[in-house]
Amino acid sequence: MKDTFTNFNEYFLLFPEEVQLKMEILKKAIHSQNPDLEEHIGYQMPAFKYKDKPLVYFAAYKKHIGFYPLPKAIIHFQNDFIERKYKFSKGAVQFPLKEDLPLDLIEKMVQFRIFEINKA
Repeated sequence: MKDTFTNFNEYFLLFPEEVQLKMEILKKAIHSQNPDLEEHIGYQMPAFKYKDKPLVYFAAYKKHIGFYPLPKAIIHFQNDFIERKYKFSKGAVQFPLKEDLPLDLIEKMVQFRIFEINKA
């Protein structure tokens, strides 16, 4: 796998078309939460910044899309992950590729992160 990317499209093109489509849907859902979000590549993953601070990251894998909304969001939404049976850790949640993305939950996590940044 290429080890440096300059934009989302370069990253997306590494994956099969159906995975690219899911990542495009995810990107649009995140963008829809605030017009001031900035795309960038962070830790070799597609990522967003808000007010020049890290907002969320995501990455595609063989069987899932990893979503990285930072630890406080994981703690805040862990009951949702348990209820929906998503694997998660202290910094990430996994959305299986064989399932639709939980756009409602993703949008809530993005809003949570925007709120966190605004109150800091």
